[in-house]
Amino acid sequence: MPVTHYLVLSSLLFTIGGVGFLVRRNVLVTLMSIELMLNAVNLTLIAFNAAHPESHTGQMFAFFLIAAEAAEVAVGLAIVLALFRIRRTVRSDEADLLKN
Repeated sequence: MPVTHYLVLSSLLFTIGGVGFLVRRNVLVTLMSIELMLNAVNLTLIAFNAAHPESHTGQMFAFFLIAAEAAEVAVGLAIVLALFRIRRTVRSDEADLLKN
């Protein structure tokens, strides 16, 4: 398969993630949208690595990005749990109420 097919799929996934991040108010959905966008970046990195198999740079960046995604999920879920314990909701509109 040519790289363009992977890039089209990656841009479609990134667009869906971006729209989901901008439109939805639920913090869990926004976290999933960010994950979708980061996975689209991973797909792009791996696609370009497949086009140039002599270098493993794309795979290394994708591996480190997956590790960063895991850390982001841990921190994000901790924030969501803190919000839910205080306000009994996971809507991002009420996240500013954690200032107290």
